[in-house]
Amino acid sequence: MDRRPPAPDTADRVTPVEVFFDLVFVLTITQLVALLEDDLRWIGLGRVVLIFGLLWYLYSGYAWLTNHVPPRNPTRKLLLFAGMAGFLLTSVAIPDAFTGSGLLFGIGYLIVVTVHLGLFSHSTARAAVRRLAPYNLGAALLVIAAGLLTGPAVPALWAAAVFTQTALPYLLPGHSWLGAAAHFHIRPAHFVERHSLLVIVTFGETVVSIGMGAPHDHLGYGTAFAVVMALALPAALWWTYFTDTGPDEASLDRADQGTRSRYAARVYIVAHFVLLLGVIATATGLHAVVSHPADPAGWANALALSGGVALFLLAIADSRRVLRTGGRPSRLVTAALVLATTPLGATVGAAPHLAVVIVLLTAMLLVDGHPHTGHDRPVSAGRT
Repeated sequence: MDRRPPAPDTADRVTPVEVFFDLVFVLTITQLVALLEDDLRWIGLGRVVLIFGLLWYLYSGYAWLTNHVPPRNPTRKLLLFAGMAGFLLTSVAIPDAFTGSGLLFGIGYLIVVTVHLGLFSHSTARAAVRRLAPYNLGAALLVIAAGLLTGPAVPALWAAAVFTQTALPYLLPGHSWLGAAAHFHIRPAHFVERHSLLVIVTFGETVVSIGMGAPHDHLGYGTAFAVVMALALPAALWWTYFTDTGPDEASLDRADQGTRSRYAARVYIVAHFVLLLGVIATATGLHAVVSHPADPAGWANALALSGGVALFLLAIADSRRVLRTGGRPSRLVTAALVLATTPLGATVGAAPHLAVVIVLLTAMLLVDGHPHTGHDRPVSAGRT
């Protein structure tokens, strides 16, 4: 176990500017929820996956960046603000990213990539970053090219950008970052806390959007009860996530540097992508519940709710498998049961569907109990 104190220029805890960064990034989640609500078809989901795939990969890159290059001095903070500006541009451009605002998205994305590479090049992981640079810059240029075109070429270029950035580095062994994984010196305490805070902010934004979307013109007891249940579901997902943060940190702490980097990539890039995609789908389904709690939600909205929760649980189960921190059956069984409730929401009523999903999650948490470890401590942005 790595118990050495952090070096003077190594991250120990999340800084306030990183929390600010996360608040800016979460606008991406809000925009993607709105995009999925506007087009709740498979093609709409495909667009959400492509957009979020690109943005999440770079957000993860910034989490690794600040783990290596803590933004403590003014220059680094200003550069991080420049990265925020790039993410803000991409978020604003999300609604029409495949049509009218694709070029703005691409320009914002190029800013995000450039700032990330510039800051990371001054870290001890510069050898690994040099291997990633061509893929990240190539993806940004492909998105810019998509913004200059129309028609079928646009989604094709987006797919090529996602492939270039996320899959290609693993398919070219001589140029893969995996060969330089040991160059990343991850501090587990900072890494787990950073992603935990993002999840908290995301859940908070989900609750805010639910409250803002409540139909104030007919706010009766049924709608009020649906709003309370719409809070209970993120609360249950929050409880599920934070049950594992202590064991996750301990598992990363025990691993050597190369293994730790590979674990972090598998859990905090891949599994968290699925987890947050589940939150996006769940929020979409929750909006339908709050809008018309007594009516059937229809198959698309019911599947968004059930499927989103199932994706969240599958991501948790996969993280437990990789880090070997707990049993997976309860998460997998609950995911299957939640999916099986989809017909209830589609044909009977949105509120009863949500109530059953909450009961299933609560039962899972009560049956499992709360594993306590010495590393299970509260997450706070105040420890800087």
